[in-house]
Order: sequence, then structure tokens, then C-alpha cells
Amino acid sequence: MTSTEFGSLTDEAIERSRRRLGVPNPQRNPPHNYEVTWDGVRHFAFGYGDDNPLYCDPSYAAGSRWGSLVAPPTFLYTMGEDAAPKPDPETKALLKGDPFAGLGSYQAVMEFEWWRPLRLGDRCRVLQTQVGVQPKRSSFGGRTAHVTHDYLYTNGEGEMHAVRRGTWINAERHTSQKRAKEKLEQQPYTSGQLAEIDAAYAAETRRGAEPRYWEDVEVGDPLQPKVKGPLTTTDVIVWHLGWGMQLTPPGVFKIAAGIRRKAPGLYPPNGLNIPDTVQRLHWESARATELGLPNSYDYGGMRETWLCHLLTDWIGDDGWLWKLRCEHRKFNYLGDTTWVRGEVVGKQLVDGRGEVQLAVRCENQRGEVTTPGTAVVVLPTRDRAVELPAQPAPDLDGMVARELARFNVPG
Repeated sequence: MTSTEFGSLTDEAIERSRRRLGVPNPQRNPPHNYEVTWDGVRHFAFGYGDDNPLYCDPSYAAGSRWGSLVAPPTFLYTMGEDAAPKPDPETKALLKGDPFAGLGSYQAVMEFEWWRPLRLGDRCRVLQTQVGVQPKRSSFGGRTAHVTHDYLYTNGEGEMHAVRRGTWINAERHTSQKRAKEKLEQQPYTSGQLAEIDAAYAAETRRGAEPRYWEDVEVGDPLQPKVKGPLTTTDVIVWHLGWGMQLTPPGVFKIAAGIRRKAPGLYPPNGLNIPDTVQRLHWESARATELGLPNSYDYGGMRETWLCHLLTDWIGDDGWLWKLRCEHRKFNYLGDTTWVRGEVVGKQLVDGRGEVQLAVRCENQRGEVTTPGTAVVVLPTRDRAVELPAQPAPDLDGMVARELARFNVPG
């Protein structure tokens, strides 16, 4: 891309991105967890405020329909040994650099489908590949490219566990500059507001071992809301203990210095000229302000996990969270309180399987919906236990072909 094209979306960049479709992309960082362990799962669950014994008490979980401790749905973020083959020189060249360098990039959508749980002792492999690129016009008239990446996970037996499917919008720089800037007015919480939040925590319930039958669910039924907040730096750090670092390779001091020598851009200096991770904008307000944001903010993965918490507590031990789709539309800043809500919008029997469709959302204390979403869960019927959804393809290659077809690209 020439200097005159930097910051503009070109046909050449779109074509370069299109050539990557279906090409396995090797993972740069090792997984936070190589194996599903009691400690790893418990630390992850506690990191988003979930003490479900299905995840945290092996003796309880052993008596459930699963027969052992299982991991929460988004625990997959912490797992995944690289399943990509070693790239040849031609593939390395194809995957080098970002075709959309100089554009603004924004996460728009995250989708999940789960087919099997991750159980105690499981290992996991992940294959990342780009499956879609779609040029579109923005509401401001500029060009954008919607790029979708798949993360395909298999469990310890080589069966498909799940897919995590993320779409990012790459927007021309002038379009990005026209985006409405986030305005933030945060006031100290009153004792009454904090009492309301504490009362909501105290009122939370979990369906647990009592089955929620499909027949007993009606369209319009609300899910008991959950509250997450007010969000503090401590919450973000404890989340990282279970989630890992994700973006920056793990390790500090000598280990971090070694990584920094190879990738100095991952460690911009702070106010004391000390190199520190790019991720610190999530807990260091000064860094967020430097980047034009009014405060530090959470991760999309946190809100995705909060939505899962709402759903898994509602369906109980015998239900199955099959699909979740959500859009991250606003920042969730330190100091914000998020109310996680949902309601039943549809139900149907499919080959005897009791499916329920739900609308879910994360809403802050200002009444703004930061993350709307939809979900599909499977509940037991009074004459039939939940059967796990069939995996759509027998192996990773088949899954890649299926996903390419989903975006109208020949496999």
C-alpha cells in the first residue's frame, strides 16, 4: 500500500484479504490453560463472579448429568493448542502483515456455537482461519471491510467443542474520525444506589439441579437479571487471573523483556518512560486518556461471559447453551455498572429437541445498551433429556469448508 493509499480502503487490500480465506493462521501465543483443571476452571469462574458448583465443585459435578466437572462456555478463550500446520514460505508471505493497515478496526460481532462441553482433564486444540471479507459502505459514506475470523475448537477426543466467530469492521480513517465520540459523565455512587446493587446480588438465584422443562417456558418470560459492577480495576485484574492475557504473551520481567525485544510495539512507554503492555489501557486510565478515551474499559470477552452466566444459571445443570451472538456497541468503563438481562422470544420442538430463543443484553446504569445479543438454548422436555447438538462436520477441514460456505465462498 503506497503512502497516498494509507488509511484508505483499496480493492487491492480487499483482494489480498480474500486470498487468506480458509488458510490456517498459526497462533502466536500459547494457551493460558493446556488442560481443563479444577483450579483453572474455578479461577476463571470466580473471575466473572460465578460460583456454580458445576464448575467449582468436582464432587457436585460428578453427580450431574455430565458425570464430572465441566468448564463454563467461554472457558475456551483460555484453551487451544495450535492446530494449524507449519506454514510454508508462500503461506508465511500470504499471512504477513495486515492488508488493512492504517484503517480503524472495530470489533462488531462475536458469535459462538457449542456442541460438546470441555470436561475435567480435557485438552483442546484450536484452528484459526479467516472465513469472510465483505466490502460495504458505512453510514458516513466511506468504505469498510467486514472481516470474519473463526476459532474452531476440538476437545480431548478430537470432537468439535465449539466455534468462536468474530467480525471486525475495518473503516477508512476519515470515516473513523466522523464516528461520534463517546461522551462520559460519571458521578459517585450514592449509598442508595450501592444498596440497590447489593440487593440485586443477594437476590440472584441459580436453577442448578432442578430441571427447567421446555414445556414450562413461555414467550415473554423474563430471565432474572444479574448485575456486574460497579466495575473496578480489581475486577479487571481478577478477570485476567482466570482469562490469561490473550493479546500480550504471558510473563513479566525477564520474560517480558525478551518478548519486548522482538515486538517493541506491544510495550509503549508509560508516563515514567517504562515500557508496559498495550493492554494496560483496560486498567490504566492515563493510557486510555492518551488514546482519546475518557476512561479505561472492559473487554468484549467479559460481557460475552456475563451473558453466558445469565443463561447458564437460567437453564440449569440439565440444559445446554447452544448459540450466542452479541454486538459490542458501546464501551463499558471502569465505574460503570452492567445489568445483564434477557427474555424468551420464541420456542419450538425440532426433531423432539426443546429449543428456546432468547433476547439478551448488557445495559449500563445510564440506561444504555452496550451489548445486545441473541441466544438459543436446549432444555429437557418432560419425556426427553437434552441431546447435544450434532457437530456439523466430522473434522476441522470439514468445519472450515462449512464456514466458508456460510459466507458464500466456495470451499
